[in-house]
Amino acid sequence: MSDPDKSALEFADDQDVPVPYMARTRAWYLALGYDNPYRWAHYADVPFMPLAKPLSDCVVGLITTASPFDPAKGEQGPGAPYNARAKFYEVYSGDTSVDHDLRIAHVAIDRKHTSMTDSGSWFPLPLLRELVAQGKIGKLAPRFHGAPTNRSQRHTLVVDCPELLRRCQSDGVDAVVLVANCPVCHQTLSLVARHLEANGISTVLMGCAKDVVEHCGVPRFLFSDFPLGNAAGKPHDIASQRQTLGLALELLAAAPAGRTTVQSPQRWSESSEWKLDYSNPDRVSEEELARLRAEADSAKSEIARQKALLA
Repeated sequence: MSDPDKSALEFADDQDVPVPYMARTRAWYLALGYDNPYRWAHYADVPFMPLAKPLSDCVVGLITTASPFDPAKGEQGPGAPYNARAKFYEVYSGDTSVDHDLRIAHVAIDRKHTSMTDSGSWFPLPLLRELVAQGKIGKLAPRFHGAPTNRSQRHTLVVDCPELLRRCQSDGVDAVVLVANCPVCHQTLSLVARHLEANGISTVLMGCAKDVVEHCGVPRFLFSDFPLGNAAGKPHDIASQRQTLGLALELLAAAPAGRTTVQSPQRWSESSEWKLDYSNPDRVSEEELARLRAEADSAKSEIARQKALLA
């Protein structure tokens, strides 16, 4: 006897599952001709620091992987291609009392299915100030901090994590919200969250790359099944952004143990077709792969040049 028609059972499409970013990234770089697959950070144990007091009494910090806009570094606006010049390589900080122009043209976000036209999708600072005004958060830390996206896990762990901890401790934070963008951003901020948590600061990570974060292992993860670059909610949809941040803060307060993941109920669209496109060599021609290989080589050269200037 055959299985009943799946459509009659109203099953979702088979591809309507979280995008497997680690597997996609490996297949993509193999298709481009690189034969040294990246090893993603992975831990068995996860540090966990319960929130010591109500959010309404807490000082909350914000850590981002977005980069301050610099017109001297080339195209970084909506629809901009990947721009290695726009990367930053050292931890930076900014005043949380004012608005900032932070962009994500330097990371491997989903440029096909999102517009990069609303920073509220990746930098929820204005909404955090709104929650302070409403009394839902005690105070916002005086500074937010930028975490460099670095493929070197050792550099992240030995240099960037201790520096971010030092700045958060100086700001007197009780808890930190971290917002990730590209797959490596998710790994970087997972490592940062673990380090902060191991040193007494509660954290919640907002992101879209579920496999990367859960493979690393973090205390609290608010997963939005959206294209990369929208971890803080849908662009130009303030209701989506408010709900996404609200869920993250609820998770920050209520998670019972490490490795707690909550998935946002929001859907990006009725169709899950967008999930098949990201870094999928089966959907790209040989000519396009050759062009992208040249682009990747150029980006690597630019990154090496920028690091040499900082050395």
